[in-house]
Amino acid sequence: MNVLVKLKPLFWQWRGVVFAVPNITVLLIGLRLTGLLQLLELAALDQLFLLRPPEPPDSRIVIVEINEADVRKQSQWPMSDEALASVLNTIKQQQPRAIGLDVYRDLPVNPGHEALVKLLASTPNLIGVQKLSDTADSSAVNPSPILKQKNQIGSNDLPLDGDGKIRRGLLYVNVNTDDVLESFALKLALLYLKPEGITEKPAASNPNYLQLNQGVFPIFEADDGGYVRADARSYQVLLNYRGQIQQFTKVSLTQVQENRLPPDLMRGKVVLIGATAESLKDIFYTPYSSRLLSAPERMAGVTIHANLVSQILSAALDGRPLIKTLPESWEWLLILGWSIIGASLRWQQRNNKHQRIVLFVGVPLIGAGIVGGSFWAFVAGWWLPVVPSLLAFGGSAIAVSLYIAQSVGEMRKNIGRYLTDEVLSNILETPSGLKLGGERRKVTVLFSDLRGFSAMSEQLSPEQVVQMINLYLGVMTDVINQYKGTINEFMGDGIFIMFGAPICRPDDSQRAIACAIAMQRAMIQVNEQNRQLNLPQLEMGIGINTGEVVAGNIGSQTRAQYTVVGSHVNLAARIETYTVGGQVLISEHTRQDAKVDLQIIGQMQIEPKGIKELITIYEVSGIGGEYNLSLPEDNDVMVQLKSPVPVEYQVLQGKQAVGTLFSGELISLSEKKALLNSSHLLQNLANIKLKLLHEAQLATVDIYAKVIKQCEENQFLLRFTNVPPQAADSLRQLI
Repeated sequence: MNVLVKLKPLFWQWRGVVFAVPNITVLLIGLRLTGLLQLLELAALDQLFLLRPPEPPDSRIVIVEINEADVRKQSQWPMSDEALASVLNTIKQQQPRAIGLDVYRDLPVNPGHEALVKLLASTPNLIGVQKLSDTADSSAVNPSPILKQKNQIGSNDLPLDGDGKIRRGLLYVNVNTDDVLESFALKLALLYLKPEGITEKPAASNPNYLQLNQGVFPIFEADDGGYVRADARSYQVLLNYRGQIQQFTKVSLTQVQENRLPPDLMRGKVVLIGATAESLKDIFYTPYSSRLLSAPERMAGVTIHANLVSQILSAALDGRPLIKTLPESWEWLLILGWSIIGASLRWQQRNNKHQRIVLFVGVPLIGAGIVGGSFWAFVAGWWLPVVPSLLAFGGSAIAVSLYIAQSVGEMRKNIGRYLTDEVLSNILETPSGLKLGGERRKVTVLFSDLRGFSAMSEQLSPEQVVQMINLYLGVMTDVINQYKGTINEFMGDGIFIMFGAPICRPDDSQRAIACAIAMQRAMIQVNEQNRQLNLPQLEMGIGINTGEVVAGNIGSQTRAQYTVVGSHVNLAARIETYTVGGQVLISEHTRQDAKVDLQIIGQMQIEPKGIKELITIYEVSGIGGEYNLSLPEDNDVMVQLKSPVPVEYQVLQGKQAVGTLFSGELISLSEKKALLNSSHLLQNLANIKLKLLHEAQLATVDIYAKVIKQCEENQFLLRFTNVPPQAADSLRQLI
């Protein structure tokens, strides 16, 4: 029950995301499983092939193409066995490692049949083809009997996708339950690899996979990549095309017949002979047929086989990646992840006044990032689902938008939850002010805090603490109202003030700086009253930052507060923590926005918690223009001590003293500052707690200080932030 109570606010905070993500994820996984996204995903795969940087040609493969001109030059077609034997003999003389004849020769074509049979019988590196599958427009074709007898046959079947394209290749084909035939491409690749000492063996990672040297060939599964219930019979792999026929050395049939071949063109290579003429109908649609601005081009079967041979050789010898896919469960997680990202981004931007720009610019940019990421993954050998990821991201963002639109009118006015008349007036005049949430606007934020007040209050009675705080806050409130600041919150001894919300004025940052200086000047009045009441003297630090924040109503339907939130608010609070008593520190944002003459007496770079970059802050002692205010002169002068005062100290982490106890000595001193000599290196702006050891009764009194800077080696300038009365008397005596 306690868990539900804790989770309820979290669910409410992200209710739009909780609504959108499960619905979109389940919807897309359902669409994925039904196969309705398959054609889109395959089309996206085609574009990845087309956009991929061109790969270098594979010089190990030579294609002897039979084009339309070659067909016309033959005295008969099919070409006679005599002519084919002559072509094969010419190729054989070039001493290739493997010859692939992608031309059917199951029946004699006289004249010259006996010569062809003799040549086939005497060429052990010649591989013929057999077509095993029956399709709507073709039937099975038997192999050459002599090559079949010598086991020099490979299957030239090519699996067709539903859109008629070839995206997969075969390594082994199941002829029947007991007989397996190697594919035409694999047979040729094995002949090429044999002299390299590479033969077929089961992979160590999976005995069912083929491994050739370093290349392991995973078996294509029915739901790999964008496929859904595809025909995964036999041993298939995804075709990692090298490219079209231009990626291979090619010569025409006529060039071979006329023996117009460069010497050693085919030596030690794989030679494939096949038809590229459109009239011979051995051409297919491939991913390269999917160009958007031109008519679809088809690829010859012999070129597809050359691509598969190249894929096998490159995986075995060159380490070229095969196309890998994610497990189905990982694809589902990817869909879930992009749904979360899309919904979260849209939900976080729901109150942004620039949300239309975010929607029409940011969302397309992230969509382009999804496509770009999938593209580079494909270049590295991974086929990631592009379409489901895009739909998950965009669909979840749209779903959140619909949820927001439905929920806009559900917020109700809750009178009495606003802190000032100015806030209430702004809400009544602005319809958006009635809703939880807010709008982005530029605001200057001021944080003030009393130095060392927590430690001081432990030494006073509760009545004295309340008296001192009320006196201080009363004076500060008058000053803040004078400069038209809006007190957002009293935080104990700290004050959170806004300039620019709920009412925006052009001089917000100027008034904030002037207000800060006036507040520091007013501390003289506060301390004078404390002195009359025998209360401790107080010192205040102020930090200011300007930037774009979310201003609006934060809380619940029953109780809310008009406030500002955002990184610039946090930065203002962080800047204040770097102050010492009497200081006003402003950010670079505020300095640039004020556009007024400022008296800057110092600057430093800080790296606040939660901020990943260095921030420049400035110490301001005065402001010109119509305000003409400056801080009282600091007459605090350090004197060198006759004898160093031994001390021991600890570095504070937050407000806690942790870690090692270090020793040192004070060599110069004033009422507000000291020069510490210590062998331990102290970081600038570090807070420390120290004890004076020169008197036994002071060894238990804690003094708090901040490191201002390192003066010389082992010497550090300290600014006291809280000095108990007992220690203050001792310091005055030492001075």
